[in-house]
Amino acid sequence: MKYEWRKQERDLYLPKGIQVVDVPQAHFLTLTGHGDPNQPAFSAQIQALYPVAYAVRMALKKGEFGTPYEYTVYPLEGVWTTTDGSRDATLNKAALAYTIMLRQPDQVTAKQVQLAIARTRDKHPSPYLDQLQFVTYTEGRCIQATHTGSFDTEGTTFAAMRDYLTAHQLTTQTTMGDYQHREIYLSDFRRVAPERRKTTLRWRLA
Repeated sequence: MKYEWRKQERDLYLPKGIQVVDVPQAHFLTLTGHGDPNQPAFSAQIQALYPVAYAVRMALKKGEFGTPYEYTVYPLEGVWTTTDGSRDATLNKAALAYTIMLRQPDQVTAKQVQLAIARTRDKHPSPYLDQLQFVTYTEGRCIQATHTGSFDTEGTTFAAMRDYLTAHQLTTQTTMGDYQHREIYLSDFRRVAPERRKTTLRWRLA
């Protein structure tokens, strides 16, 4: 049976309202960058990530890495911060620093990812393939909510999350190093109108 994250892992990816959730250990294909995500480099990084993820998926489906396993590719995620401390209404996009990623099934190994990268290099060459990392991370206890609308209006959802933190006497900490928050892109922002985009926003709790 095909594994579909939208069905089997709804609590992790599709929160209703503001929720506290325990995020388990997971494997990720990652690429790190900085600057305005509206610039071409950000799109080029995304275009390097997906072919590798699909190469892993195809190999698993064919049983090349053991028992055949079919699944839906996980959504694009990103962890974000700024180098100048700006955020919300005063956000300086040129100062953004990020790591974007695609989660991988638990059984995937670093060696298998390297094989997928080698296969991808022949069909979809990109300088970013050499920068791709295979990372295992446990985010742990988090607060999250789904934001509907443009990325530029995420501040309204973050404000509601801050109110929740205050009401429940919770505090946050950085994630995956020094990043301030995580975004999970439930909509393909390259194709969906800004006002219809759905993004899960997540803070790691202290």
